[in-house]
Amino acid sequence: MRAADYDDWVTETVSVDGRPMHGLNGDILVWNPVTERRHELTSMGVRVTKETLREQLEMTGQLDFLDLPYHRAILNDEIPLSIGGGIGQSRTYMYLLRKAHLGEVSVTVWPQVLKDMCAERNIFVLE
Repeated sequence: MRAADYDDWVTETVSVDGRPMHGLNGDILVWNPVTERRHELTSMGVRVTKETLREQLEMTGQLDFLDLPYHRAILNDEIPLSIGGGIGQSRTYMYLLRKAHLGEVSVTVWPQVLKDMCAERNIFVLE
């Protein structure tokens, strides 16, 4: 489930080829030849407005969030709306270094079951 109080995923839009779609997004996707699937380099969503915030919270059954300070500030026009995003450094490293898993370029705590699954595929996560 996508966060209801973050990016707009309900606004009706139209794709380049005319298909109806939803959400306002500016992610940059590339083809990853290692995993043979799309690879998201950036996450750049258009943030919710007070209208989309209310609609998305209603859809997800989270209307009680409207009592929280951040959500009230959006509803009362007390904070500026924004477009958020950033380049995922580790994802970019994965792409440039032709790696299949985030753990090959970024040290974090991975469960043993994941490390075992990766090792079976000659993917060695950093520790």
